[in-house]
Amino acid sequence: QVQLVESGGGLVQPGGSLRLSCAASGSIFSTYRMGWYRQAPGKQRELVATITSGGRTNYSDSVKGRFTISRDHAKKTVDVQMNSLKPEDTAVYYCNAHHVFTSNNYWGQGTQVTVSS
Repeated sequence: QVQLVESGGGLVQPGGSLRLSCAASGSIFSTYRMGWYRQAPGKQRELVATITSGGRTNYSDSVKGRFTISRDHAKKTVDVQMNSLKPEDTAVYYCNAHHVFTSNNYWGQGTQVTVSS
């Protein structure tokens, strides 16, 4: 199993930037594809970005070119740098760990991101 703790959410003005970080513990970090998902009020949880152990990334079309996901194997962290934020990026952001062999999924508790003037 793996435990995930997110940090870095908050309130930011449109056009601003935030960096979210997720710290993982409890299992072999390299066996997980890591990712960020978000859920806005009244909407389903949706993909933001994922990154494999080898560094291959995948982004939703809505954040491509604005967000950058990265992972640090030594620190067991996965970050997402969010630039040019828009009001529609407002959501609770969740860190996800997907085990590549068992397909088990683990989630953090979520961190609120609010983009508003």
